[in-house]
Amino acid sequence: MKGKKSVLFITTTSSFLTPFMGSAINIALPQIGKQLNMNTIALGWVATAYLLAAAVFLLPFGRLADRNGRKRLFVYGIILFGIASLLSAVAWSSVVLIISRLLNGIGGAMIYATALAILTSSYPKSERGRVLGINVASVYLSLSLGPTIGGYLTMVLGWQSIFLLTFLLSVIILPIALYNLAGDDKQTPDSSFDMNGSIVYGISLAAIIYGFPLMPGIWGILLVLTGLAGLAFFTLIENKASDPLLDIRLFRKNMVFVFSNFAAFINYSATFALVFLLSLFLQQVSKYSPAEAGLILVAQPVMMTILSPLAGKLSDKIEPRIVATAGMAITVIGLAALSFLTPETSLIFIIAMLMLLGLGFALFSSPNTNAVMSSVKPAEYGVASATLGTMRLTGQTMSMGITLLILALVMGKTGRSITNTAELLTGIKLTFSVFAALCVVGTYFSIKRGKLRSEIPAKTDIT
Repeated sequence: MKGKKSVLFITTTSSFLTPFMGSAINIALPQIGKQLNMNTIALGWVATAYLLAAAVFLLPFGRLADRNGRKRLFVYGIILFGIASLLSAVAWSSVVLIISRLLNGIGGAMIYATALAILTSSYPKSERGRVLGINVASVYLSLSLGPTIGGYLTMVLGWQSIFLLTFLLSVIILPIALYNLAGDDKQTPDSSFDMNGSIVYGISLAAIIYGFPLMPGIWGILLVLTGLAGLAFFTLIENKASDPLLDIRLFRKNMVFVFSNFAAFINYSATFALVFLLSLFLQQVSKYSPAEAGLILVAQPVMMTILSPLAGKLSDKIEPRIVATAGMAITVIGLAALSFLTPETSLIFIIAMLMLLGLGFALFSSPNTNAVMSSVKPAEYGVASATLGTMRLTGQTMSMGITLLILALVMGKTGRSITNTAELLTGIKLTFSVFAALCVVGTYFSIKRGKLRSEIPAKTDIT
């Protein structure tokens, strides 16, 4: 393996790339809608198309990476992501933009499925928490900088400049990856690819992700139920497959892997909509300007960026489940406190809770990632990375779906206007209460995952 620091730089930069684009584009959506004559539904697909494609392709690409080589798929992902970004920048219609976002999602899935696997296989277990913490910090940094840089670029150069910037970053990463990443080490070169499982899995997951935000409407319920039935059928296919897309034995015998992924899913389900909810509260209830609200909300990701590497390093010395569980417990406190918001709530209290939540997220995310990646054999790094990524994306979707469902139920079917601050505040408080309860469940999964170091044989470590 060529220089470990080069691998850390490449994987960390690529991990910065995809969430940065997502958070930056959200700021530019109004301008995109005006220039391309897109309505609210179409603008929603600018974000959803990426999420759907990334979630559907993550697990198949993780399997392909283990089978055919991670470097190759990582490089292809950077190339496709860059081309799709350039296509988005020159998009002349809403259809072209949405198609390019689908391609962005496919390229992003290639990057997601391989970056953590490459990084994990490059460092011994004693150093993984630290480097995975740095990787997680890059994600939080991108989420912090995305709205600020995206807003500035949109205002000065237009929304196309965001895609041009991500294209430029892809061009910079590509030659560095080609030169510094070692040749592919195919972990399962003789295995076949589970096409039937991949198709059933992709359609089922797409139905759930697309259907959940449509609930409690009849189409939303039918899509979610169809997706869940499809996933049940998927497990039957995988049990009989000679080379399954997802080895079900990982979920039967490896409790560290199972509970760590469940904990991640619950954490993202309970926290991703935090910024959305507080943005509404700060602007509609407390009457702060968008710029002021954005500055206040930075308190959380800044804490996450600073503390994630430290939390990861701590999980190299202390059982990851202990550190991660402490983080989840702190998150419960922060979310529960926000369920008591009122129009008179002080700004100091809100910033303090954001910082507390930033601490909780940092303590959870890096050690939990360390636990997932260190709980499997090297031949399974790609699938493990992809599974964790899928938990993240589906959790984020569920978080927004739960939020929109609660707001719809509280505010009624007629318009759901955010100018009705009384009903809006009731919905926000109820949502935070539900999220806090979810994190209580997540805390249980986190502490019950078992001891990583005593359960995983030393031979899974690299030499």
